[in-house]
Amino acid sequence: MMRYLSHSSRDVRAMLEDLGLQSVEELFAPIPAQARLKEPLDLPPARSEPEILERFRALARKNRVPPEIHLYVGAGAYRHFIPAVVWDVISKPEFATAYTPYQPEISQGTLQSIFEFQTLVCQLTGMDVANASMYDGATAFAEAVLMARRIHRRRKRHVLVARTVHPEYRRVLQTYVKHLDMEVEEIPYHPETGALDREALARMVRDDTFAVAVQSPNFFGVIEDQTAVAAVLQDHPAVKIAVFTEALSLGLLRPPGEAGFDIVAGEGQSWGVPPSFGGPHLGVMATRTAHVRRMPGRIVGMARDHEGRRGFVLTLSAREQHIRREKATSNICTNQALCALAATVYLSLLGPRGLRRLAEINTRRAHFLRERLGSGPSAPAFTGPFFNEFVLKGPDVIRRREDLLARNFLVGVPLSTWYPELPDHLLVTVTEMNSPASMQRLVELWRAVDESGVARPG
Repeated sequence: MMRYLSHSSRDVRAMLEDLGLQSVEELFAPIPAQARLKEPLDLPPARSEPEILERFRALARKNRVPPEIHLYVGAGAYRHFIPAVVWDVISKPEFATAYTPYQPEISQGTLQSIFEFQTLVCQLTGMDVANASMYDGATAFAEAVLMARRIHRRRKRHVLVARTVHPEYRRVLQTYVKHLDMEVEEIPYHPETGALDREALARMVRDDTFAVAVQSPNFFGVIEDQTAVAAVLQDHPAVKIAVFTEALSLGLLRPPGEAGFDIVAGEGQSWGVPPSFGGPHLGVMATRTAHVRRMPGRIVGMARDHEGRRGFVLTLSAREQHIRREKATSNICTNQALCALAATVYLSLLGPRGLRRLAEINTRRAHFLRERLGSGPSAPAFTGPFFNEFVLKGPDVIRRREDLLARNFLVGVPLSTWYPELPDHLLVTVTEMNSPASMQRLVELWRAVDESGVARPG
């Protein structure tokens, strides 16, 4: 590790002389005086290192984490069991300190792990090629939309996005396109099924529509019929983008590539990466060979040298670090190689059968819990098939959630934050980390809450 050495006063004087300046303050002359801070920052007095450590320990003691608290929340970040070997592999110094493998002769291990990650992503998405990871699912989705526009050579400006795509993903997209000549329009969901309204999609698609984006399982947990969605667009040149936030679902559901989609983008956090208060995450993107030149980021390929030895190299790389900025496909897609390595180890440990088995466990437990929680005053909000998330509705579901939190059960996320039309709706998540005993206790507590929202003793 390099030590940080600040500039000496002599260094500062030498640099100012080269710049023809008398003081450091002159460097800030372009900033209007009224915009500058004229007094010291309002910060508490400095503390010693032991005091700082105790301060952080005190803050940490305020947290409630499993197994102290039972979590039934997801909404884009999911708690799954991570085998110890995943941590063992990614903690190796040769991986933990690796960045972009610019020099293949000394980066074969990192390059091979990324190549294996790309291969696994292609197998799970049904696509031809995957890149070497994006920043996270939200930016991967936004980059997929921009990629779709490049496929149409920027001649069209209209994009349709399902309202059931993760709300935060949609907000990131709006940030991306705010100063671009693009129009983002949202496709409504069917109020009964919770799935995309395909009739609305057929009406809304226009001649200048360059892309249609659909998430499955969607934000309500409902599994979309991607084949039917693709059929609506079969005679339209719009690029079809499949989005996902729960990567584990790809172990059970039909791959988007087989359903006729052109780009797949989403979040790979469920593959061996902990939620960790919101990050780091793992963006995933895959596409068809025909569109590979429009893809952002980098692609690792396998080749052989003149002696027939296998080697791995950066085959395609279209970042601003490698080519002229105006030619770059993206300026922020970063190297998430460590998270991609965790996903590679995780998926390799489970294998196809293990991944499917785990997905089935998640599905069965979610269906078990919805059946029991939705049998009283609260009820399932949508009738569409779901994976491991579902929505409950009822006049007291939010009160029940607050009461259960006091009993160390954090159940669901209120949807009104993003969907004002759903004020009494709760998005509940179940994974393999929710044991049968925990679910049974939750059912007992849920049913013990009377109409006033107060849990009876017991």
